[in-house]
Amino acid sequence: MRLVERAEDLDAAVEGARREAGAAFGDDTVFLERYAPRARHVEIQIVGDAHGRVVAYGERDCSVQRRYQKVIEEAPSPAVDHDLRARMSAAAVEAGEAIGYVGAGTVEFLLTAEREFHFLEVNPRLQVEHPVTELVCGLDLVELQLHVASGGAVPDAPPLAGHAIEARLYAEDPARGFLPVTGTLTRFEVPAGVRVDTGVEDGSVIGPDYDPMLAKVIAHGATRAEAAARLAGALTRARLHGMTTNRDFLVRVLRHPEFLAGEADTSFLERQNCTAPLIADRGLAAAAHALAGQAARRAGKSLPSGWRNNPSQPQAARYDGVDVDYRFDRHGRLAELLVDGEPQPGARLHACTPELVDLEVGGVRCRYRVAEGVVNTADGQVDLRELPRFADAAEAAQTGTLVSPMPAAVIRVMVEAGAAVAARQPLLVLEAMKMEHEILAPAAGTLTELRVAAGAQVQTGTVLAVIE
Repeated sequence: MRLVERAEDLDAAVEGARREAGAAFGDDTVFLERYAPRARHVEIQIVGDAHGRVVAYGERDCSVQRRYQKVIEEAPSPAVDHDLRARMSAAAVEAGEAIGYVGAGTVEFLLTAEREFHFLEVNPRLQVEHPVTELVCGLDLVELQLHVASGGAVPDAPPLAGHAIEARLYAEDPARGFLPVTGTLTRFEVPAGVRVDTGVEDGSVIGPDYDPMLAKVIAHGATRAEAAARLAGALTRARLHGMTTNRDFLVRVLRHPEFLAGEADTSFLERQNCTAPLIADRGLAAAAHALAGQAARRAGKSLPSGWRNNPSQPQAARYDGVDVDYRFDRHGRLAELLVDGEPQPGARLHACTPELVDLEVGGVRCRYRVAEGVVNTADGQVDLRELPRFADAAEAAQTGTLVSPMPAAVIRVMVEAGAAVAARQPLLVLEAMKMEHEILAPAAGTLTELRVAAGAQVQTGTVLAVIE
């Protein structure tokens, strides 16, 4: 298909298309189609019975699409008023009657910005998005389809009640061009208050042989704004562990001003980039994960290398991109909390278990649900990769590189570059969380590089020295 903007270019474009078609297919027939910018995809749900009657049950707007694949569907359409609905429904019924259609089907139209609609196709089956019609009509379309198949008559269309929106939840990575993702879905939980049509559960293996759609999540509300907010909220609070999904992408679409204004058309996702992850406080989520880990250790689990069992001693946890330091007082209360070296004002721990952390910072209180490598917050899910607090001695001996295990100040340097050092010889002293930490030589050798001096401020992972 070629887009021609000037009438004088039409003849040349047609001739060029004829040549290409003839060479490729042996048929130089050319079809000309009207170009409709900012068009919408609107479809009418029909059901026909064996007695020759066809009834329309309102429209669905499926304009939010990516590569012609529907992403968000809703009923009714924000672009359709009562008069337009009546005209489109009449056209859909006429099409069904003309072919003697029996069963549930969908008549699809392209709706232009000028409110003209053009026929696209008839889908002779229930669509993936049929639940939104069910919710606003109060009907079970599957049951109705079985009813007419057994010779029953189709009922009249009830008045539409409220608004329904459906989102297609996929195992795919929006940041990598929506590539499908395979693996094991270790946790699948969507909060109550929405309809979830799915065939997966905790432990489901998502393989490469089938479509990667995990679920259809549908919300109904008295108004469109209420339905959108309910659906976005449910997706945000969903616990989807073990796999990358398009959940954050869907939430961004549902909260986008253009979508909320009812102005999203089939080119919406080409104009708007909704692939960035939700902005959740990754630092505080990491802090919650670290505190939950401390609760697990207090419950009797073994301590990893480098951790202290005395709760009043400073503790630290390292994650990919976030460092957490904290300390409890002798009564077991959270006395200090630092995220990337920054003190968190008014940090107060109301409750803490290995699975749930109730943390207040700066007067804002949040509940964090914690699992291995995952923290679920009111603002979305944060995936964390925990790093070892200290470099393993064998690895350090092999690489010869000493790095800072935490954000700290270098308060003392005890050797000079070029000096011979013995295994476990103190080399430097760091100060963090009001405590001193000695950095020891992991093995005997020569200190070939000393990259810090007393008084320096270092971050987690800063190279301190190199031993050969």
